[in-house]
Amino acid sequence: MATVGATNTLVTTIGDLARHVRRRLGPTAWQSMTQEQVARFADLTDDHNFIHVDPVRARESPFGGTIAHGFLTLSLVGPISQQLIVVSDAATSINYGLDKVRFPAPLRVGAEFRGAGEITGVSAVTGGVQVAATFSVELQGTPKPALVAECLLRFYT
Repeated sequence: MATVGATNTLVTTIGDLARHVRRRLGPTAWQSMTQEQVARFADLTDDHNFIHVDPVRARESPFGGTIAHGFLTLSLVGPISQQLIVVSDAATSINYGLDKVRFPAPLRVGAEFRGAGEITGVSAVTGGVQVAATFSVELQGTPKPALVAECLLRFYT
């Protein structure tokens, strides 16, 4: 096992993935959510709801300031999963889908967040394996995470 940008990064092979079911992954390093990131995401998705892009008006919202879009928070799972699971003999990998996604707490602009995960299952698929894993986006100083997502990843030889 080696560290690749996170504590407890799993570095393994396709053949050994099944040995890591129930393994806790991470956490990654803390990062800050910035208003610039939120504004760029708003422009890319054409979702300019004031709770994301207007800090003055958002102060009067139940959130007390601007927050990241739920789908921006979900998009963090890609780089988080790549930091936490490294399959050294995989020729390629894909995000196969999601079984369940929840946003228990808002990811506020200025908040510190990090990723963590757990492998919950491994099964064979043609040409490789499918990994079921639950990833979370944890918030510093907050008991509830910003995101919990049950994900399916595929690693191919």
